[in-house]
Amino acid sequence: MSEKRPLVAVLTGAGISTDSGIPDYRGPQGLWQRDPSAQDLVTIGPYLASTEVRRRAWLMRREAGAVGAKPNAGHRALVELERAGVPMRVLTQNVDGLHQAAGLPARKVIELHGTATEVQCVGCRAVGPMAAALERVAAGEDDPACADCGGVLRPRTVMFGEALDEMVLVKADAIAKGCQVFLAVGSSLQVHPAALLPRIALENDARLIIVNGEPTPWDWAAHEVVREPISEALPKLVQRLVSGDLARG
Repeated sequence: MSEKRPLVAVLTGAGISTDSGIPDYRGPQGLWQRDPSAQDLVTIGPYLASTEVRRRAWLMRREAGAVGAKPNAGHRALVELERAGVPMRVLTQNVDGLHQAAGLPARKVIELHGTATEVQCVGCRAVGPMAAALERVAAGEDDPACADCGGVLRPRTVMFGEALDEMVLVKADAIAKGCQVFLAVGSSLQVHPAALLPRIALENDARLIIVNGEPTPWDWAAHEVVREPISEALPKLVQRLVSGDLARG
């Protein structure tokens, strides 16, 4: 009888998508460092209250290029991990949909903060593609309203000031408790409750590996910390996971 392969949980943050042209938020060159007021654009109170905030938010979405972004070597490495037959789940703080675009089955991706690939009306709750809304912005609508009821459109993301979906948190907690290897990739590990997942994994005897360009609050507890660029480091880590080296080490 073959030995059961360990479950690998991968928490991904903004750093995994920077090589796809999507800027991070908290790094030295991140959006919050360059323009602290930009946080209003993704905070639910100011977003709903101010037409000007929404106009700036739509402009930011259009200029960020997330809709046209393509998966990079880091995303593709995780697809290779899944295709190699390693039991794995991705818990992502990102809202760009690049894990699924790279080829990961949607059922293996837990989107902790929702998705920016769709919009939803605050009023009637109608859902539509973000790309279509951005086309309206490009055509001259600086704050496109819901085509069905005229209500405010917002991305289907969890904005600052909102709680995460409880069922999503339950799934993430179960994965962190059940994994044998926990990779934290491109995350500052400062945003809660996602920042608690490494602790949950460690408390359940998982091996913690952190891949991030900057120090994180959990580096001290990690079994391994990698400072190499993610697009270079993650393919190498995946090879070690496929061979079983990380689970044994």
